[in-house]
Parts: sequence; C-alpha cells; structure tokens
Amino acid sequence: MRDIIFISLENWDGVWRRNQFLCAEWLRRFPEMRLLFVGRSKDLSHAVRSTSAAGLRRPTFQKSAEFKGLTFLNPFKFLPNSLSPCRQFNLSLLALQIRSAARKAGLRSPLLWINDHCAAPLAGQLNERAVVYDITDDWTLMPAVGEQERAHIRASDASLCAKADLVVVCSNALERSRRGLCRKIITVPNGVDAAHYRPCLTASPDQMSAPVFGYVGTLHGDRLDLNLIGDLARAKPEAKVVLCGPDLLTVAERKKLLAESNVQLMEQVHYADVPRIIAGFDVCILPHRCTPFTESLNPIKLWEYLASGKPVAATPVAGFRERAHLCHLGLGRDGFLAACSEALREDGSRSPARIREAESNSWKARSEQLLEAFRQMGWLGRPIPRPRRARAGGSGDGGGQKTTDSTKRSMEGERVWGGQASLCEILL
Repeated sequence: MRDIIFISLENWDGVWRRNQFLCAEWLRRFPEMRLLFVGRSKDLSHAVRSTSAAGLRRPTFQKSAEFKGLTFLNPFKFLPNSLSPCRQFNLSLLALQIRSAARKAGLRSPLLWINDHCAAPLAGQLNERAVVYDITDDWTLMPAVGEQERAHIRASDASLCAKADLVVVCSNALERSRRGLCRKIITVPNGVDAAHYRPCLTASPDQMSAPVFGYVGTLHGDRLDLNLIGDLARAKPEAKVVLCGPDLLTVAERKKLLAESNVQLMEQVHYADVPRIIAGFDVCILPHRCTPFTESLNPIKLWEYLASGKPVAATPVAGFRERAHLCHLGLGRDGFLAACSEALREDGSRSPARIREAESNSWKARSEQLLEAFRQMGWLGRPIPRPRRARAGGSGDGGGQKTTDSTKRSMEGERVWGGQASLCEILL
C-alpha cells in the first residue's frame, strides 16, 4: 500500500469517524505504510477573536503512539478566510506545511486523500501521485450555510470532483448527484467493527429502572429533529431520553431540549466507551430530520446500533430505510412515537439478524472494497524510485548499456505503477 496524505475534516481524537476507521484498517494491514493525517488547523485569528487559546494547544507535528506509520499534523492558520487574499495566503502556507511534514514523516510518492472540500486548491501541490476525494456529507445542502459560502462550497466540491482520479461517496444520493462531475466514482458506505459492540449483548438495562431511549452521535440542529425529541420526552414521561455525543447545538436549541425534565445531554465519550453507553439503552433512536442533506448521509450510528443488537427506532432516512425489517421506522410525530413504542415492546427476536447484518458490513469489508478500486487504478504496492536517466555518451559503465539489479527493480516498479505521471506533473 502506498503512503498517504490524508486531509481530514476532523482531528484524530476519541470520537472515531469514517476517517479513523479506514486509516486504522490500512495501518494494521500494511505496517510499513506511512500516513500523514492532517487535522484541523490551529487558527490564530479565531483565537484572537474569541480570546481563547484552547485550539492552539494541540501539537503541530506528532507521531502516533498507537500506529507505527501514523503522524499527525495540525497546521497553523494565521488569517481569516473571509477575504480572498487571506484565503490564498492560508492555502499557500498550508501546502508548505504539509509538504514539510510529509518530508519529515518520510512519505514517498503519496496518495492524496481529501475529505475536506476546502482543500481543493491543494490538489497537484503536494507532490502526490494521485488524488482521492471522499465525500461523506453533502455540505452544499446544509440549511444553515449562507448563500455566498454555499457558492464557495459548490465551486470547491465541483473542482475536486473534476480533479480527483477517484471520487468515493458513502450514499446513493451522493453518487447520483456527483456522477456527472467525475471521471470515476464508487460508493463505499460506512461500516462497523461488530466485535467492539459485543459487550452490549451481555449487559441488559435494569428492568426495574425507567426505560431509556438513547442516541449516540453528533448533536446538531440540522440533523436532529428537536421537536420529535421533545414529543418523545412528553409522550413517555416515565422514560429517559439520553443524547450523547459532540455538542454542536446552539444555546437556544440546548435550552429547548433541556426544558423537558427527562431529557439528558451527555458529553461525548471515547470510542472505547460507546458500547458501555449503548448497553444502557432500551431503545436506540435516530430522530433525524428528513431533508436532502440527511438523505446524503450514511449514518455510522446505523451500523453501531445494529451491532449492539438493541431495538432501533428511527425516522425513515437513508440507510435505515433500506433496513426497515431490522428497525422500527416512523415519519412525523405520530409515526416516530409509534416506532419507539413498538421497539420498546420487542422480545429480542430480531437481535441475531441485526448482528449478522452488522458483521457483513464491517470496516474491513469497506477497506477491501477500496483496495480493490486501488488495484484497478494501479495504486497498490510500495512506491519505488523511478530509474535514473542514462547520461548521453555513457556514464563510465559501458555507455549506459549495463542494467543493474536495482535498475531492473526500479523499471519493474514503473510497470507496477503503470508509468503514471503524478497529478502535480499533469497540472503544473
């Protein structure tokens, strides 16, 4: 497997998302691979405006203690992106920092994997061999984004779709919307490590305590239907409604939820502790809004809930809708409340089928799907230096006619890589 520069939307932290799962699979399988994981920038201008230095404390360059070939980069960003010259300066500085970190980490002829659409101008600037654009959310459909920012997102997204050698999407909706913009596109949904959730099978909630309807995931008003959560809390006053995860709610949204005495907001927990949290649920819920934006998603929660074997109640959004035989689905107030009641009355007979479905949609299987695409593109194998050009008139070794073993290996390496020019060579 070739070395990778991975430009992520999030930092590598305790809340594991698609990026960490895929990277971890590759690092375990290819222990000699080197991967530079570029997380969130340390934003100096934001720190000045907010009078908080919390975002600047993360190390700029750090080797992973868990994976031998993994290095983290949190680059500096000095100026706000609101002005075009400032944005261009930030991008130039970002490219410089990534190139320097890649050299320091020992990467050779890396594959550039981009999850952040804002990194579109970096394609062709990082000495990469090829570019993969992984789309996990359709940010062009985010309701809260202003029209000017939306136009910038659309332009960046379209640019990356056109530049990328391979576009990877997680849902059918994303595949349909991007198909005409790309040279090659594949759909790779999210997955799960089902074994991680086995503790949920042996731990049962206290039957004498109040029922718990629980959600684990990002708390965001553009995803969660806060009205449905309030409806559930009022319809089940004897129950608890527990929401656990990274909190991106506004002050008003948080106040609205906490107005219900049986709604509990928990701080995000480390991935290692998620099974313990889900084990305490009687019903796993997904009260997502049904919008074009949520239609673009493939919630990791779907696979985690199925792996737990617990009853599931959800709105009929993508992913859950295709597995209606394993979940209880309901649209609107009455439909969602009915789904929650049905799930609470379950006798456990659907648990084995849920677990089997989760096991057949593992992160290992998703990684294999991507590796097969890489094989087809000619990207597998360890990067091998190109053979040196023979100097005219010979080089003191018989006029350049002699072929050494190292040259043969280099030439063989060229065949492995299909003799492809790097994208930066093509674009610059």
